[in-house]
Amino acid sequence: MSDLDTIVATSTPSGKSALAVVRVDGPLAPSIIQSAFGRKNSLIIKQATTGIWRDLKNESVDQVVALLWANGKSFTGSDSLEITCHGNPLIIRRLIEDCMARGCRMAEPGEFTRRAFLAGKIDLTQAEAVADLIHASSERALSSARRMLAGEMGKLVAGWTDRLLQALAILEAHIDFPEEDIGSENPQGPLILLGNIASELYGYAASSKHDSVMRNGLKLVVVGSPNAGKSSLVNVLSGTQRALVSDEPGTTRDFLEAPIAGLPLAVMAIDTAGLREGGSVLEKAGMVRSLEQAESAHFVILVVDASLPPPPLPDSLLVLLNPAKTLVIKNKSDLPEHPDFKKFLPDYINIKTCLLDGRDAEKLRVHLGDILVERQLAPGAEDLIVSVRHAEALKQAAAALTEAISHLSAPVHTELAAARCREALDSLGEVVGRIDNERMLDKLFASFCIGK
Repeated sequence: MSDLDTIVATSTPSGKSALAVVRVDGPLAPSIIQSAFGRKNSLIIKQATTGIWRDLKNESVDQVVALLWANGKSFTGSDSLEITCHGNPLIIRRLIEDCMARGCRMAEPGEFTRRAFLAGKIDLTQAEAVADLIHASSERALSSARRMLAGEMGKLVAGWTDRLLQALAILEAHIDFPEEDIGSENPQGPLILLGNIASELYGYAASSKHDSVMRNGLKLVVVGSPNAGKSSLVNVLSGTQRALVSDEPGTTRDFLEAPIAGLPLAVMAIDTAGLREGGSVLEKAGMVRSLEQAESAHFVILVVDASLPPPPLPDSLLVLLNPAKTLVIKNKSDLPEHPDFKKFLPDYINIKTCLLDGRDAEKLRVHLGDILVERQLAPGAEDLIVSVRHAEALKQAAAALTEAISHLSAPVHTELAAARCREALDSLGEVVGRIDNERMLDKLFASFCIGK
């Protein structure tokens, strides 16, 4: 892999489409399009130009629109060419083959974005955000990726770095000029500053607990007695008739999945078999699976028919329920509530609803979204979610600063404190990619799609 190579790849999904985009990046890009269009003069930079692409045999490949970016002005920092052609896979293949015949090689996964990073166009957090933006599965994940791509994490790291350098300058002044009059500051002066930075680093690192659910979504399992309204709830939340609804007990004998519509975070609802005593062998097997799903869930919704006496809950279910991760839905609110429900699971949050015709669907979604954020199972709209890689580097930096603070306590070891501060700076550099780690970069960009 070399920045001097000219690379080519398609940037749009495989298959037939109205249009497709092929990207060429590297020093040969201007001459390739000039030759393919049969022009004596080069294309005007950043001006879309329509022409017939002819291969080296002078055979017409397709009528395309070409856009040329100059070295230093493109996303990658290199001469770059974007070719919009018709989305026939045969045309795309011929275009790429002709580019390769003219001196290009196929791009490796993430190589365009890697070039942008190495050229200093973006930092490493922004490079990672490119992939996150493409794969975001919810509005909140999309918003978080946009904020990262806009450089919000990089600005935070720059701020921490500047403040840390201020503290380090004071420490090194006392190391280098111990006998000089350098003002009223003393080696313990940076203590508060270092403590504040460490606290902020730990705070942002803690947000990585939401990284997995931002990428993969939450698993929400619906449990309860037969005919309580579990399948109706899943249908209401998903906005589809995904689950069969019947008055016959035991209709649902295996779990089924349906994405919940209208939430800022991707949430998969899982309808499970009703829990009750007795039932057929098949129904009992379904109950076992219900408990297995509840055990691995991020959140559980217990649906009960509030017009009847509270159902006896199996001990195997009770041990899995947690007030912080469980919502009780008191269904059939159009009927009088049974008086015994006043003492039913008093420590659990509950909502009265009627799932008969979906009239409470929007209310349920709003309540559910608020509860997930309130219980810290989902991030708030203003939260900046760091990845596991970012969190590890931030925690290393915070730990180094904590050690530096201990070295500045009596007896004072200024040299050791300064060394720990430099370690913290290195860890912060890893977040945005200021530390050259070729193996880490190879692993990170290998997860990107080709063409990006």
